[in-house]
Amino acid sequence: MRSIHVTRTIPASPEEVFDVLADHASYDRFRGIQRSELLKSGDPPPNGLGALRRIKAWPATFEEEITAFERPARLDYLIIRINLPFEHHGGSIRLSPEDGGTHVDWRSSYTIPIPLIGQLQERFWELLLNRGFRRVLEDVERMTARSPKTTV
Repeated sequence: MRSIHVTRTIPASPEEVFDVLADHASYDRFRGIQRSELLKSGDPPPNGLGALRRIKAWPATFEEEITAFERPARLDYLIIRINLPFEHHGGSIRLSPEDGGTHVDWRSSYTIPIPLIGQLQERFWELLLNRGFRRVLEDVERMTARSPKTTV
């Protein structure tokens, strides 16, 4: 089993960061994601517990179920369907206030169920997912950036 762990401190409130990360239908705003859609609304609607989202990020198309939704501190998910040999064991995004911004701690674990070459493919996915998670958090920072105030 492989685990991904990415952290970043974003200069925005936990609520702002959480809302961008929980906007399932808009994940195609993030680099590397070609398509996203909300398949089933959760509790609270639309993005809460039990929500189901579909994401296309080459070479994968997958569906994730939201397994924990605690605004603005925690968003957990599980890939329940994917078009590749990939077993997801769960992901969790935790947010906490830090120095006037938000510390994001993102973890995910998985295995590749292919004898012999599965471990090699796990390493490939580790590199790909690390880069993808980092890019998403960079994009969240860009999306939540406050425009500079001008004085007249």
